[in-house]
Amino acid sequence: MTKSLAFVSPTALAIALWSGTALAQEPLPDVEPVVGEITVTGTRIQRDGYRAPTPLTVITSDDIEATAPANVADFVNDIPSLVGSATPANSNLQISAGTAGVNALNLRALGTARTLVLLDGQRSVGSTLGGLVDVNTFPQGLIKSVEIVTGGASAAYGSDAVSGVVNFILDKEYTGIKGSAEYGISTYGDAPNYRATLTAGTSFAGGRGHLLLSGEIAVKEGLHGVPRDWNQRGWYMINNPAYVAGNGQPERLVVQGAGLSQATRGGVITNTALRGTQFGPGGAVSQYDFGTTRDPWQIGGDWQATQVNSFQSLDPEENRKSAFGRVSFDVAPWLNVFAQASYARSKNLGWLGVQLNQANVTIRSDNAFIPQSVRTQLAALNIAQFTLGTTNADLPIRKNDTQRELQRYVVGASGDFELLAGTARWDVYYQKGISRTTEMARDITNNARLALAQDAVFAPAGNAAGVPTGTIVCRSTLTAPSNGCVPFNRLGIGVNSQAALDYILGNPYRNQRFEQDVFAANLSFDAFRLPAGPVSVAVGGEHRREKVSGSVPTQFQSGWFVGNFLPTTGAYDVTEGYIELAVPVIEGLDLNGAVRGTDYSTSGYVTTWKGGITFQPVPDIRFRATRSRDIRAPNLGELFTAGSTRINVLIDSSQNNASVQFAGTTRGNPQLQPERADQWGAGVVLTPQFLRGFALSIDYYDIKIEGAIGSVTAQTIVDRCNEGVQAFCTAVVRGPNSFGNNLQVFESPFNFARQHAQGIDIESSYRTAVGGGDITVRGLATRYIKNYFNNGIDAPVERVGQNGVDAGTTPKWVYRAQATWSSGGGFIANLVGRGVSGGVYDNSFVECTANCPVSTVTNRTINNNRIAGAFYLDASISQDFKMGGRTMQLFAAINNLLDKDPPVVAPGPAGSAYATPATNQSIYDLLGRTYRVGFRIKM
Repeated sequence: MTKSLAFVSPTALAIALWSGTALAQEPLPDVEPVVGEITVTGTRIQRDGYRAPTPLTVITSDDIEATAPANVADFVNDIPSLVGSATPANSNLQISAGTAGVNALNLRALGTARTLVLLDGQRSVGSTLGGLVDVNTFPQGLIKSVEIVTGGASAAYGSDAVSGVVNFILDKEYTGIKGSAEYGISTYGDAPNYRATLTAGTSFAGGRGHLLLSGEIAVKEGLHGVPRDWNQRGWYMINNPAYVAGNGQPERLVVQGAGLSQATRGGVITNTALRGTQFGPGGAVSQYDFGTTRDPWQIGGDWQATQVNSFQSLDPEENRKSAFGRVSFDVAPWLNVFAQASYARSKNLGWLGVQLNQANVTIRSDNAFIPQSVRTQLAALNIAQFTLGTTNADLPIRKNDTQRELQRYVVGASGDFELLAGTARWDVYYQKGISRTTEMARDITNNARLALAQDAVFAPAGNAAGVPTGTIVCRSTLTAPSNGCVPFNRLGIGVNSQAALDYILGNPYRNQRFEQDVFAANLSFDAFRLPAGPVSVAVGGEHRREKVSGSVPTQFQSGWFVGNFLPTTGAYDVTEGYIELAVPVIEGLDLNGAVRGTDYSTSGYVTTWKGGITFQPVPDIRFRATRSRDIRAPNLGELFTAGSTRINVLIDSSQNNASVQFAGTTRGNPQLQPERADQWGAGVVLTPQFLRGFALSIDYYDIKIEGAIGSVTAQTIVDRCNEGVQAFCTAVVRGPNSFGNNLQVFESPFNFARQHAQGIDIESSYRTAVGGGDITVRGLATRYIKNYFNNGIDAPVERVGQNGVDAGTTPKWVYRAQATWSSGGGFIANLVGRGVSGGVYDNSFVECTANCPVSTVTNRTINNNRIAGAFYLDASISQDFKMGGRTMQLFAAINNLLDKDPPVVAPGPAGSAYATPATNQSIYDLLGRTYRVGFRIKM
């Protein structure tokens, strides 16, 4: 982090903030310059007038307040260079990964783990086992600006800064009292939310000391279910029932009016001569209409009775509380000491969906809950048992209940003194971060107990358990009277007692504690002067320790439908040092270079470096370029995960392409090495003197990652095993297991993948006087050119242009334009247009409806491969006024002004897609039009 004092005009500052130049511009003619402080991320050099070669986007607190987002993450994620960030809405199902409820940022669509998030230039302890930093834990009432470095910065800041750095900068000198209160709700009267902040700052000891306090409370009541028309039409991607290899039909279909064919809410018989017999309210019997079926899917028929994608939370519940305190004191002119502490607590609750059993529940013919009419048919046909498919309407919706508590303590000192050719600046600090989580899967069935409870019979006369003749009991109770089993009826809706539910349900959970200790020291100074200016040097070192410890009650470690947690323990140390130089070769030509040596206790030594150049031949134009080697070290989860198991489904070619339930178990790999990224960028910044107030920057980036850490999907593992590749078969275990199915697949991360990303960032701004006030127009856009992924096993994937739900979704264009008019009398009106371009489900698909070419694993044919783009309008207004010597501001904002529905993204044909809403939850608005009103006050 650099603090550079420079002469900056207000107009030039606005240009700098939105053009990507980020550092001070020369004052414009006839404008009185003022002295201000600008914080610059991406370099450790502190030097007046230095222009960094790495592109930088700066968001001020005024920018954030103008649009009144529910939290700062919502605003930052609208910046086009961020795509696919983790949010509570799109990570709600990630119970095993532990990321539910987190707001973690993703630059360049290269993954949240490759974006380094800082608070005042310092690392923060992660909120998950993967080290993801939840930006909602930062004191939002004190955020002065957010700086986004869109380029590699490992040489300056260390591991994880592969795709860039997002630095949240606090107003540490704030004096006074300010607060805010706001309320938001959707146009449909749902998803209400509230937020209040209070901040105070004061000087003491004659101005030598400064005290800051800040607190926040934020509540989202959530929206459970998906009560929107766009999700009620049965949109899915399915395997074409009419497809036969070579018949000219597309292999896959995107259709509406489709659903699952192997499960209904109260259960349906899926085999024997009674196939289609379904059980409804009170156990009523009727005949189910399967329509046209293929694999687990059907088109038409009673498709509406099989829908499961409305039992997820469109907007999970969230309850956050945080507090921050900081005190600093000038001990001497060259020494300032400080101490700060922060505490954040959050509770998130979201629906995970129904418990889906697709034609895998065995019911014996003597089951006591079988209606008499069906029992008679079974006897007549001499059927001993049948299979049932059910979405278990009598079971409560499975839920994800996550609680997090984060503490962060920092003590340090900083100052300056005269050294060599100028003033040297130094800082040193120690940080202790502690994050505790309780990750609970609520209302989960115990596999063993469910198996006993559903096997219910009429007690025979004279049974050894002494149960009255004809009483419905668990079969197991007849031989083990004290086992406590309570019969559970799988055949119908509203047919079970609370006692039966209490017997089979539980709340598996794990407790985890993440600790981060950081000691860092930095020094920057001017070594000597050249004709064009001083040669500046920055040096520093850091030692960091990351640790995880956890506990899981024995009874929750196995045997549950989901949430089979195992405790994870592990730690690693990092010791590193760096040096950075800035050399003014001639007037207008600067060189910048840095090198960092890093030693990991788990993987050894690695070197990162960068080189940059800026060239300004005339005041109107500046060129810049960078070249760097960056790294991402494996995180605690990738190294040490003891094992977590989820239940899902896949297509098993060894079982006639049947949809098969499996238990997927993830384990860490302590042999992982750091990823290596080679990247370069080049750009131009235009600030034409003839067009006052205008600036434009265009920057190209190219990032190549070798040894990327990744894992092969369970589907791929099973496919390759079925093709005879023995190395994959070692990860496949068939046969009955404690998770209630006959297939377990083990997944672990390895350094085997390659990724290549390319794109262009465009930023512009223009400010001029209009209608007695000032209008500022700002535009940002990113054209994603390449996001190529190759694990050496599957066919390589190009993700740019894919708007589907797969990992790494990257629209070709992401853009945001904002126009702000300020009256000068305290009134501000703001209009934002934002959106993404249209795309496809998969770049490898071949779209056709007839005379299709041969469909292959790498190039499947499909009837419709298109996904629409989206454009949204947001509007907000605010008005300042004085009351009793206090400045107050009332504001109102409308997001998605036109109430535009998200484009349809049909889920399927396998995996967890059965339960997901019919759109992409990462790139489209989900709630529709939302309103927000509130007030701010300053004293």
